[in-house]
Amino acid sequence: MHALARKRYHKAAPLILVLMLLALLTGVGAVITSQSAEATTASASDVEEGQKLFSSNCATCHGLDAEGQDGVAPSLVGVGAAAVDFQVGTGRMPMQASGPQAPAKDVVFSEEEIAQLAAYVASLGSGPSVPTAEQVDPELGDAAAGMELFRTNCAMCHGSVGGGGALTQGKFAPSLMETTPTHIYEAMLTGPQSMPVFNNANITEEGKRDIIAYLVAQRDGSPGGLSLGAIGPVAEGWWAWIVGIGLLIASTVWIGARSS
Repeated sequence: MHALARKRYHKAAPLILVLMLLALLTGVGAVITSQSAEATTASASDVEEGQKLFSSNCATCHGLDAEGQDGVAPSLVGVGAAAVDFQVGTGRMPMQASGPQAPAKDVVFSEEEIAQLAAYVASLGSGPSVPTAEQVDPELGDAAAGMELFRTNCAMCHGSVGGGGALTQGKFAPSLMETTPTHIYEAMLTGPQSMPVFNNANITEEGKRDIIAYLVAQRDGSPGGLSLGAIGPVAEGWWAWIVGIGLLIASTVWIGARSS
C-alpha cells in the first residue's frame, strides 16, 4: 500500500496544485471584474458630454484635469460615479458659497447631465459606481436588522431615526427623512462631508439595504403620535421631566392651596 502511494506522489504535485488554484482565482476575478465593468461602462459620447459640462461648471474649483486645487476643492480622480451622482444629484454641487459644509439645495442639472458628469469622472479613475435599483430597494431589506446597524454606526450623528443633528465647527448631519434610497446608499459608499466611508468590509451590500429599509419605515409617522423632533430619548426625557414633573408640581401646589 505504501509503495503504491509513493508511486502516485510526485514532488512537483504541491506546486502544480498551487498554480492551478492561482489560475482558478485569477479567472474568477477576471470574470467578476468584466461583469462589473460591463454594468458600469458608459458610452464615449456620455464621457465627452460630461467633460464639456465639467469644463464649464466644475473646472473653476476642481481644475481642468479634475485633480483639485489646494484649499479650494479636492481631486475627483478615483472618487467614482457614485460620489458625483450624490453630490450633484442632491444639489450640494455646484457649491453656492465656501463654508464648512455644502448644504443640499435645488438640483441644477438634469438626470441625463448628472449621468454624463458621473461618466466623465468615472473615466478618470476607478471608484464606487451608482448602485442598482435592486441594491437600494427597501422592500428587499430587513428593517429590524437595519435598525441595529443604523443605531450602531449612524445614530450618534443622524439621530435614532435619521432626523439629523448638529456637529462641531458649523457642520451638521442632515435629516434623512426625504433622502432617496440611492443617495443614502451612495453616501455610505463615498462618505461625503464629515461622514466616514462605509465600504462593503464595514457594512455589506445587504446591510446597506437593510439600513435603507429601516429609514424608509420611519417615514410612516411616529407610533407615539408626536415625533418630538425625531431625536429620540433626549426629547422624550425632556418631555417627561419638564412637562410631566411640571404638572406634578402644579398639582401639588393646587392641592396644598385648596387644603389651606
